[in-house]
Parts: sequence; C-alpha cells; structure tokens
Amino acid sequence: QVQLIESGGGLVQAGGSLRLSCVASGDTSSNYGMGWFRQAPGKERELVASIGSRGSTYYSESAKGRFTISKDNAKNTLYLQMNSLKPEDTAVYLCSYRGIGTSSYNYWGQGTQVTVSS
Repeated sequence: QVQLIESGGGLVQAGGSLRLSCVASGDTSSNYGMGWFRQAPGKERELVASIGSRGSTYYSESAKGRFTISKDNAKNTLYLQMNSLKPEDTAVYLCSYRGIGTSSYNYWGQGTQVTVSS
C-alpha cells in the first residue's frame, strides 16, 4: 500500500506561480513512476506531467514550458512547479503512483485545489 498526501494548492492570480508537493509513504520500493493529474469541473481527468523511476519526464502540451516535475527520493516527495499560471489551469491536482508491473497508476492522493483568477 502507498499513501499520497498533496499540499501547496491555493488561489493565485494569472501569471503567478505555485509549487505542489506530494509526500509518499508506505511501500514505495517498487516505483515505476509518479505523476500529476488534474481534473476540472465537467472535464475528464488529464495527465499533466509524470516522472519515471530513473528521472525521465513527460509533460502535456499545456504544461510544456510552464510546469516542472521533480522528485526528492530521500524525502519521498514529488513536486510540481507551476509558473505562468492561467485561469484554465484551475482544477483539482492529484498526485499518483504507479508500481512496477502495473499497467496504470494505481494509487492516488486526495487532491489539492488550484484556482487561478484572471
């Protein structure tokens, strides 16, 4: 079992920045990758960024050039630095964990709300 707790969300003006954090606990020894998803009201959950166990990264088109995903293995913490935020970035951001041998992300945090005002 893996537990994920996010923090760092909040209200920010357009053009501002936020850094999200996700602390992982439990059995994290078989990590294949971790990711940040977001879900806005009435929209499907979408992958924003992910990072593999060896550090390879993926960004959605909307995140490229503005968001940076990183992790501190010593602290079992995943980060998402978000710059140049736009109102359309408003959503609940969820941290996720994918174990080795699984085909999808199988652990999720509760989410943290990010609201960007215009």
